Amino acid sequence: MSGKIKKVIYNQVKFLLYGVLYPCIYGIGRLRAVRGEKVLLLALKGETLEGNLRMVDEALAKRGGWDVHTHFLREGAVSQVRYVLNSVAMLWDMSTAKYVFLDYSCNVPGRVSIRKETMVVQLWHGCGAFKKFGLSTASLRYGCTREEQLKYSYYKYCDLVTVSSPEAVWAYEDATGLPREKIQPLGVCRTDVFFQEEFIRGARERFAARLPFVRGKKVILFAPTFRGDDHEARTSEAFSIPAFYEAFSDQYVLVIKHHPYVKHPPQIPEEYGKFAVDVSGRMGIEDLLCVADLCISDYSSLVFEYSLFEKPMIFFAYDLEEYFDWRGFYYDYDELTPGPVCRTNEEMIDYIRNIDRLFDREKVARFRDKFMSACDGHSTERILRKVMGHEFAEDPGN
Repeated sequence: MSGKIKKVIYNQVKFLLYGVLYPCIYGIGRLRAVRGEKVLLLALKGETLEGNLRMVDEALAKRGGWDVHTHFLREGAVSQVRYVLNSVAMLWDMSTAKYVFLDYSCNVPGRVSIRKETMVVQLWHGCGAFKKFGLSTASLRYGCTREEQLKYSYYKYCDLVTVSSPEAVWAYEDATGLPREKIQPLGVCRTDVFFQEEFIRGARERFAARLPFVRGKKVILFAPTFRGDDHEARTSEAFSIPAFYEAFSDQYVLVIKHHPYVKHPPQIPEEYGKFAVDVSGRMGIEDLLCVADLCISDYSSLVFEYSLFEKPMIFFAYDLEEYFDWRGFYYDYDELTPGPVCRTNEEMIDYIRNIDRLFDREKVARFRDKFMSACDGHSTERILRKVMGHEFAEDPGN
């Protein structure tokens, strides 16, 4: 079968699912009444509630009186048939929900006519505005064409998109195609834990319990984003564990956290096992940001969250031109980054050796103030009050 015929069949099947089946399931379901206390949490990727959705779930449970339904579509982790069945179940449940929260782009409801009584809130999993996404990537190699994104929209059904600061609003407007009034700098729920001393203390205790050999040493966190297609993602390939071991094994431990899309990260040679450890899939990024003394990344938005700690960051951009052509950025990379942009391991090692002299805390603070001003430890409460109004009063008895 030729590629052209396969594409025709794929497009027809996609239309039948997204343009016929999904709207039909939701349309039948909406014949039932909306339930005012019903909240639906939609997780696209994982199989547990994490980040923003976990914070919303915990806040609702603490207040009580809400009927919370969770759905895990498991995109990319289950068969296409299972994914469709998960989507059908979600849409049927969604049809009677008063509030819907999600934090990843999802085109399952893209051609569905969401009822006016339902409010859909896109919390978004990242902070700030770094690498491009959504409609902003339509002319790039990453992502779908603009025509495809508009036909099976990832965002048009959203009533509210929350972002980390006023500075980020314009980028999300460009990416989602939504009017500016729907994009509001109310904060990012998952950042609330970074203002909780109990959580930070617990993160350090959990970290030490898992990795007892780190005691007495500083922590370098290496957390690169992925390269390539979402479903066949690869990780940063130029980082040298041997070079870092030679330079810092007496003072530091190296903790590596690959992007969740990366299914086959490189193995760490056994001889470096007491210096470098890959905690991908075993430890949450929130815990790691709390314990890291230094963060090395490339194009990941986690640097926005890490700026809340006002600690050193290094940007390992050995493939900057290639990545820019593939994905693109909302800002000039060299002007945006609040730390040194390094092309080689040697540059990073030299910076760390002279970190006390070279680290510019004020630059990180300015970066934080620009991109994270709405993240103050109260984002979840602020968002839920905005969405639910008087129904989410500070005192549940009021």
